[in-house]
Amino acid sequence: MTVRDIPTLNATFNAIATVLIVTGFVFIKRAQRETDPARRAAHVRTHRALMLSAVVVSALFLVGYLTYHGLRRGAHTPFGGTGAIRTVYLIILWTHIPLAAAIAFLVPRTFLLAIKGDFVRHRAWAKWTFPLWLYVSVTGVLVYLFLYRWWPAA
Repeated sequence: MTVRDIPTLNATFNAIATVLIVTGFVFIKRAQRETDPARRAAHVRTHRALMLSAVVVSALFLVGYLTYHGLRRGAHTPFGGTGAIRTVYLIILWTHIPLAAAIAFLVPRTFLLAIKGDFVRHRAWAKWTFPLWLYVSVTGVLVYLFLYRWWPAA
């Protein structure tokens, strides 16, 4: 593995996180509708396992991201697209960056509330964290595709 492989690995981590986040959301919604206590508990356990996995995968992404940019000493990766697609890319990038910074706070905070058993506050935070985390994960993959696969700089 070389430094040039890290963006692909990071995009893979983001894609996996996306699947885990969505699946975790599905299971907690199933738990909320479940009338059988045993099945409800099973759905909650599955939700916890999926969300813990999403946190771990996202943490691995962050390590990879920081490693990549540290090894490249902040070198810029130019976007090769022009015209309207450049505008689309920049809108995605400019929304992704500040929301990714927010997620670095929101995810651990939401996770900590669940660990503490403060589920009322956990749910209140998760209403914001879930859609933002999902957006950041999806747009992270899109940024990778735009930069390295669809419109790489010449």
